[in-house]
Amino acid sequence: MIFLYNILFFTVITLCFPLIIPVVLLSDKRRKTVLRRLGFARSRADTLQNKFHHSGKKPIWIHALSVGEVLSAEPLVRELKKRFRFRDIVLSVSTKTGFEIANKRLKETADSIFFYPYDLAFSVKRIVARIDPELVVIVESDIWPNFLFEMKRRHIPVILANARLSKRSFSGYKRVLFFTGPLFLSFANICTQSVEDAWRFRCLDVPSNRIKITGNIKFDQENRPLPTAEIEGLRMSMNIQMQQKVLLAGSTHKGEESILLDAFLRLKREFGDLLFIVAPRDPARARSVCRIFKSKGFSAFLMRELSRARSDKRYDVIIVDAIGILKKLYALADVAFVGGSLVKHGGHNPLEPAAFSRPVIFGHDMSDFAGISKMLVESGGAVRVQDAESIYSIVSKLLTDNQKAEEMGSMAMKVFNANKGAVEKTLNAIEDVMQLKNEE
Repeated sequence: MIFLYNILFFTVITLCFPLIIPVVLLSDKRRKTVLRRLGFARSRADTLQNKFHHSGKKPIWIHALSVGEVLSAEPLVRELKKRFRFRDIVLSVSTKTGFEIANKRLKETADSIFFYPYDLAFSVKRIVARIDPELVVIVESDIWPNFLFEMKRRHIPVILANARLSKRSFSGYKRVLFFTGPLFLSFANICTQSVEDAWRFRCLDVPSNRIKITGNIKFDQENRPLPTAEIEGLRMSMNIQMQQKVLLAGSTHKGEESILLDAFLRLKREFGDLLFIVAPRDPARARSVCRIFKSKGFSAFLMRELSRARSDKRYDVIIVDAIGILKKLYALADVAFVGGSLVKHGGHNPLEPAAFSRPVIFGHDMSDFAGISKMLVESGGAVRVQDAESIYSIVSKLLTDNQKAEEMGSMAMKVFNANKGAVEKTLNAIEDVMQLKNEE
């Protein structure tokens, strides 16, 4: 099977090569990561090989695809470092933005942060040989045949953590079960977010004894309240007045800003002092998003430009053009909208505003967070919206009725706190696999 996969993969790359080269050269993100992911460029990971040999213990390798997976993996990486303090914990990512977030949030915890190899046999072999792990934990997704085959060849167990299968993914995997079945059998354990996810993996011929229902590790993210001084510092840097209302839209995608703009036009007529903070999922889109709001006459600024603006300048809209700050900005919001949900992108993590007791709204597509969004809606901590009209209606109500907003925020926080414990269960599954390996 792996032989046929590599033939097909090589054929596709060969046919598409004339297109791949300009795409890599014209894309800043790909140009800066391609050599690292091919295994040619040296990184900090290379310098750790002797350290592993000297310690006598091989590292535990955690892999997170991009920003969302890195944020999910954060509590797991921190707790792994505490529990396995005599082992090195290394973290790989596949995207440039994921790498930046990982370095910002986990540089002091992970012993190495590096780029995951492309699924080319030679790239996988080169990077795996450098790391030489005891065990690999893949968080949520990014499952590749050559990587799993190399792990199996080296007798290195692989765990799929915080695993989920949407209806669409399940249907797709089911249609090509002859290929995906052996792929999922490569995992020593699959730690699922829910009972439904576990059932779907069983339907893909994964043995029940390899499936653990551990819950969603996103609930285990840190939720320490921001110090008052830090909140005030953020408000001052953005010139937000004490009584000024703030609507925040986090992780928005192309197509959503125009819908949000329509709602904001109506809200601004009702709440003249309302500030709208928009954080595009891709910060590279910030300038184009800013132009959307300026075209309607709003005073819109990029967040990085605020330091150069007059101190008494008032803004209608602030566009966040940096990564790693959105989570803190939710502390400033009176109402939080979670993006990727008004368009077909599966939504983003609604627990980030819930952790600050903020009322949450999101669109119709929260398929990537189906269980979490359902719990939030059923508890009364979140409301699902469909269009600009429904956004205007619910935000207007929450900005007018402080008690209702506080009740929603309180219920959102209760859901967040009531579902912790997935990291501990995942750690236990990791320990079980390591113990079984040592007994062999």
